Amino acid sequence: MSARSDFTYFHTVRVRWSEVDPQGIVFNPNYFVYVDLALTEYFRMLGYGGSAFEQDGIEFFTVNANCDYRSPARFDEEIEIGFRAARFGNSSMTYAFAMFRGDTLLTEGSMTYVCADMTTRRPAPVPAHFIARITEFEKTPPARPQAA
Repeated sequence: MSARSDFTYFHTVRVRWSEVDPQGIVFNPNYFVYVDLALTEYFRMLGYGGSAFEQDGIEFFTVNANCDYRSPARFDEEIEIGFRAARFGNSSMTYAFAMFRGDTLLTEGSMTYVCADMTTRRPAPVPAHFIARITEFEKTPPARPQAA
């Protein structure tokens, strides 16, 4: 189970009325919208905002998303999304996330992205400068593939 101490970066959101279901809790796909917000702000904080990857001729595609729901978030609550790079492959990366209301764990999961050439949309290596910047920032370095 995730703990707040697992994360270096947090992004805060307040639950809006349009994000809750008739039960008054966040409708489950909206948690992935929150993760996307955290990812965008994480990249921006690291200096990779907007179209920063265009100079490398790459973009990222989501290939896997999973979330375990532990406790619901409700309208007007402020929640914090812990977000971190958990693993780098040759052309992919996996991010871990967890959402908290205070110290209460609400959700936890991961998102895997593939780095792709902008023209061919085929897998491409994750840029070394990007890996280095994230590794420098994270208190727990992301896992890396073992050399053969």
